[in-house]
Amino acid sequence: MNSMLSNSIIEARAVSRDFKSGSSVVHAVRSATFSLQSGEMAALRGRSGSGKTTLLNILAGLDTPTSGEVIALGFRLNALSEFERTKLRRMSFGVMFQNAHLFPTLTAQENVEIPLRLAGAPRKEREAKARAALEMVGLLERARHRSMELSGGEQQRTALARALAHTPKFLMADEPTGNLDSLTGKMIASLLRDISRKENICVLIATHDQNVVDIADTTLLIHDGIVTAEQAVRS
Repeated sequence: MNSMLSNSIIEARAVSRDFKSGSSVVHAVRSATFSLQSGEMAALRGRSGSGKTTLLNILAGLDTPTSGEVIALGFRLNALSEFERTKLRRMSFGVMFQNAHLFPTLTAQENVEIPLRLAGAPRKEREAKARAALEMVGLLERARHRSMELSGGEQQRTALARALAHTPKFLMADEPTGNLDSLTGKMIASLLRDISRKENICVLIATHDQNVVDIADTTLLIHDGIVTAEQAVRS
């Protein structure tokens, strides 16, 4: 893989993404420029249709910008092959969604082991890493419970453990508190922040949840494809 020096975990340089819609052009993302560091938690805010999902897909290397470039962990995503981008995601990216997407008949530990299985990790290594990730999110005592026996908050913590099991450097979460009650959502948001700092992971959360925004280090606001960044002021 061809690398390019960057001190940031993820950096967008004048990234734009256009889509054709009939005879017109939709500017989903317009010249976005920002960078995120290790141990930083950022909230990506914007109403539906503002370009959040498009931007996340570009940062993950699932979509290619019309112009500009993304530097992820020192690699120019534009310059990597599809195979190389997939390998980079499997090794260094974690992803969490609004729905936990757990297999209901598998235990919490078995669900967490799934990406490790896909990566070809040996059984003992899978088990050790899965249990370590479950302990990180406070669910080790529920490791042998099937996911359908877990509460909504426990399922989402299991999904977070699955995203953390391979020790990613960059974690993207798409509305991870969207299906939770306010108290559980606040707990998940705090857990994400604490893990980001303790494990030195860069976390980017697409959200409408004010609890997430309130504790984020950085807020990326996207409106009509235009991204502005605001740093939190802590007292």
